[in-house]
Amino acid sequence: MRSKTWMAAKVSVAGITVALVATACGGDDGGGGDDGGDGSAASSDEQVELRFTWWGNEGRAELTQAAIDAFEEQHPNITIAGDYVEWGDYWDRLATQTAASDAPDIMAQEERFLREYASRDALLDLSEYTDDTLDTSGLDELVLGSGEVDGGLYGIPTGVNSYAVMVDPQAFDDAGVEMPDDETWTWDDYVQIATAITEGTDGEVYGAQDYGGNEAGLNIFARQRGESLYTPDGELGFSPETATAWWDYSLQMQESGGQPQASLSAEVQELGSPEQTLLGTNKGAMYWAWTNALEALSTASGRDIQLLRPPGETENERGGMYLKPAMHYAVSSQTEHPDEAAMFLDFLLNDPAAVDAIGSDRGLPVNVEQRERIAADLNEFQQAEAAYLEDIADEVVDSPPAPPVGAGESVDIIKRINVEVLFEQMSSQEAADRLISEVEAATG
Repeated sequence: MRSKTWMAAKVSVAGITVALVATACGGDDGGGGDDGGDGSAASSDEQVELRFTWWGNEGRAELTQAAIDAFEEQHPNITIAGDYVEWGDYWDRLATQTAASDAPDIMAQEERFLREYASRDALLDLSEYTDDTLDTSGLDELVLGSGEVDGGLYGIPTGVNSYAVMVDPQAFDDAGVEMPDDETWTWDDYVQIATAITEGTDGEVYGAQDYGGNEAGLNIFARQRGESLYTPDGELGFSPETATAWWDYSLQMQESGGQPQASLSAEVQELGSPEQTLLGTNKGAMYWAWTNALEALSTASGRDIQLLRPPGETENERGGMYLKPAMHYAVSSQTEHPDEAAMFLDFLLNDPAAVDAIGSDRGLPVNVEQRERIAADLNEFQQAEAAYLEDIADEVVDSPPAPPVGAGESVDIIKRINVEVLFEQMSSQEAADRLISEVEAATG
C-alpha cells in the first residue's frame, strides 16, 4: 500500500517501544555527520557507504537495486548497501538494530510507526535538509504532510494511493442494477445498491463484502463528518456516535442480505488476500481496497474491475477521501552521513533514473511531474489508478496526521470488535465505546 497493503501486520508494538526506549537512553549523539565538526558535507572524493533497508520481496529488491546502481553511477564515491526482509520480520529487526545503535542509515517507514520512531529521537528531522540537499518542491502536497511529526519532517512519502470502492460492472449487469454515480451517491444508496445486487442474482453474488473491520474506511467515514481517526496531537478524533453509525450501516446490509452473514464475513476478513475476497472470487460486486490493489483484484476475478469514490462524499460539508503514502523513506538519527543520505532520498524521489527503475512499486510516484512523465509507460491497471487519483485530486481536502504511538494495534482491534458486532455479541454503540477505550489504551 504499495507497499503490499494486503499483508497482515503482526507486529509487537511493545517490543518496538522497549527497543526504542533503550535507544533513547543509550548515549548516542544522534549522528553529527561526517564533517569533522564544521557542518560541511563529506568531500566529493571521500568514500562513503550507506545502508538502506526496506520490507518486500525479491521483485522489489531487483527494482530497488537498479535505482541504487543508477545513483552510484552518478556518485561514484557513495556506495549504497541494500537489504530487505519480509514485512513480518522487518519491524522487530529494525527495532533491535536501532536499540543497538546499529540502525541502517536509510530505512522504509510505515505511517503507523513513524511517530513511534520520531518521538524516540531515532529519526533525522529532514526539514533541515529541504532547502539545499533534499528538494521537496515537486512532491504532492496532499500527502507530503503525512511525514510530519510535532513540527519536524521525519518521513518522505515514496508514492501515493487512495482508498476506493472496487466494483465489478459485470456483477451489476447480471443483477440488473445500474452502476452508481460515485460523485453523488450516499451511504443509504450504498446499502440499497448492495441489497439489490444480492436480490438480483438470487444470492449467488453478494452486493458487497463487509467493510466494518476496515480502519481506513472508518477514517474516511469520520472525515466526512468533520472528524478524523486521530488528531495532530495524537488523540482520537472521532466520536462514539460516528463509530456507532459506521457499524449500523454494516448491520443494515447484513440484515438485508446486501453482505454475507457473520460467519462468511468473518472468514473472508481473516483471509485478506485479493484472491480470497468475494470480489476476487466473483461472489461479490463491491469491495473497499487501496487503489494499488486494482491489478491483483482484476487478475484474480478475471473481470474489468473499476474504481469508485466512497459513498457519502457529498452528504456533508466536506469529503473524507485522502491520499495515503505507500510507505515513507526516513533517515536514522544515528547516521554518520546525513547529507549523503539526504542526497540519496532526493535521487529516489526526483531523478528520472530512479523513478524509471522503481516505477509504481512503492506507489505511484510522489513527485507529480514524474508521475505524469511515466503515465504512458504504466500498464492498464496503473493507468486507471493514476486517472482515479488525478480525478479526485481537487476533492481531497487534506491529509490525515501521522498516527500516534501504538496505532499499529488499532488495525487488529477494529477487526476483532467488528467480528463481535457481526455475530451480534455487542451492539454498534457498545462496539463504538469498546473501540475508543481499547485504542485509547493502545495509544495512550
